[in-house]
Amino acid sequence: MRMRTRSTATALAVLFSSAALAAVPAHADTTQPLPVRSTGTVVVDGVHQRVFLSDPSGGKIVVTDYRGTVVKQLTALPGVLGLELSADSSTLYAAVPGGADAIVAFDTATATESARYPVSGTDPKYLALAGGRLWFGYDTASEGNGGHLGSVDLTAPEHTVTLGQDPDSPWFSAPMLDGAGNTLVAGIPTQSPSELGVYDVSSGTPALTAHRDTDGGNLRDLAVTPDGQRLVVAGAYPYHQAVYDTADLSEDGSYPTDAYPNAVDIAPDGSVAAGIDGAYEPDVFVFKPGQRTSVREYDFGASDQLLADAGLAWAPDGSRLFAVSHDYDGAYRLRVLEGPTKAVTKVTADAPATATRAKKLTVKGKVTSRAALPAGTRLTVTRTDLESPKGKALPQVSTKADGSYSFTDTPPAGGKVTYKVSYAGDAAHTAAWGSDSATVSRSKASLSLNNNGKVYSYGKDVKFTAHLGKTYKNRTVEIWADPYGADKPNKLVKSGKVNSHGDLAVTLDLRRDTKLTAKFAGDARTATASATSTVWTRVSVSLTTAKQYKSVKAYGQTYAYFHKSTDPRFITKMPYYKGRSHRLEIQVYYQGTWYDAGSEYFGLGTDGVSEVRYTGDHGQEVGYRLRVRSSYINGSSGDSVNSTTYGSWKYFLFTK
Repeated sequence: MRMRTRSTATALAVLFSSAALAAVPAHADTTQPLPVRSTGTVVVDGVHQRVFLSDPSGGKIVVTDYRGTVVKQLTALPGVLGLELSADSSTLYAAVPGGADAIVAFDTATATESARYPVSGTDPKYLALAGGRLWFGYDTASEGNGGHLGSVDLTAPEHTVTLGQDPDSPWFSAPMLDGAGNTLVAGIPTQSPSELGVYDVSSGTPALTAHRDTDGGNLRDLAVTPDGQRLVVAGAYPYHQAVYDTADLSEDGSYPTDAYPNAVDIAPDGSVAAGIDGAYEPDVFVFKPGQRTSVREYDFGASDQLLADAGLAWAPDGSRLFAVSHDYDGAYRLRVLEGPTKAVTKVTADAPATATRAKKLTVKGKVTSRAALPAGTRLTVTRTDLESPKGKALPQVSTKADGSYSFTDTPPAGGKVTYKVSYAGDAAHTAAWGSDSATVSRSKASLSLNNNGKVYSYGKDVKFTAHLGKTYKNRTVEIWADPYGADKPNKLVKSGKVNSHGDLAVTLDLRRDTKLTAKFAGDARTATASATSTVWTRVSVSLTTAKQYKSVKAYGQTYAYFHKSTDPRFITKMPYYKGRSHRLEIQVYYQGTWYDAGSEYFGLGTDGVSEVRYTGDHGQEVGYRLRVRSSYINGSSGDSVNSTTYGSWKYFLFTK
């Protein structure tokens, strides 16, 4: 029913297959979407490195490369189900029921139809090569509503088609088939209990040599070993892939998997891939020839990624295993599993959490695999640190009999030091590596930044100096300035090497309260360091009066004179900030003391200007000395990006 490389495969095909694969670089496992609504059979062409998948619901065959990328779709094949490759991989055969009732042949080199063998009145579904013939299982109403065997004689010049080759057919529907040498095996899909049969087809006429009902049920897939001596069955029950001796279909053990088995394929070397329709267990189990304990297991990850029925197929050279999965939404994927017969290897590494620079530390770990590695297995070690960011090779280390290893190292650099221990892998084991890191001590760096806590006038140019003490190699310092206010980001204002005194300076024009930070990134022997300095910046604020009729020097100040009938105008100018207001306050002089006469906050325009008209019965104020000022009060003026700033007093009085 799918590709099995047999002893009859030509030497030329094997040669081409090996040469082609040698040109393909190794890749990690890949997953690619499939443009199908269902899957029936998967076969692999090792000569042209193509994978063929039938889509019965879509009536087509999808062709992909060895990476799972779709390269072609063969359409107009209603209900196409069974696929089989010729022994030399030159021809793909497809069983097409659904009214077409034909075995269709395709040239695998070009993926184009090359022949069609009509089987009128039948529904051909399953294919297998055995005894020089292409066998097919089919349904037909004209022959008792049962399942039957037909064949295409590939040795005859005309490729003669023969129907009804088992007149005493025990099958109530089209049997699923597989073959090896002169042995043809058959079973009824989804039936419970499962019904199996074995035919000797050496004469060209099938002779039923064994037949039985099994204890299992709901057959989903079957495969015969390359020597034809064993039959492996995947059915929903029991929860393993059962094995039968083809001589008499007696039970011969099993391949342990889990619930519910639904796929099996056997590589030319006898390796077995067994899959299940399970959401929370490994999806695929791989067994090496002669072993009944899996050497490798694959889990598709998400619980809704399920293996399709009969969805496994080996590359002829065993280098890859192809698996078809689907989710609950009906989306199908082709998974290309690399090196499936290699036992997964794990490498652990354990370094101390902390260590002292220039002092010896010990790293230990273990290499484990389902296929044990011999004592003395060589591991490569790489140390990555601040002085060797690309990694430095350390002496190789060998495993002990239990797979454990240990080595010592004296880290020359501090900071994060990572040790990576790698196993290169071999023909029986995957490559693997493990790593762990130690935080290695570094000397403390001395870093300072001046002017912390000082208050400056608006627009003042202030020089800030960072001082760096002794370090190993790095002498670079950064100075960052973060003005108060969400609209001004933290910004790098100076970066460079300190001078011979250890200083790096930058001059800033201060407009807001500002937090400055000096940063030292550290080096291989000196730890990182930072220092901060927060300085406070006043705003600029000015107040002028308008509408006065004269200004006179009096009482040691300049007074603006207003007629009692005139409302003074007080004009404030201040740097604008969104939502900012100023506090305007008035005081009155009485018997040698200035007293508060009231205050109020007024918003600034976007130009930073506020004009306030002072209204009221100014006749009552005639004869009193008054003064007014504008101020910015941190927090109360609508923001907190500057330090509280009091403006200068402006003096005024009213006359008759």
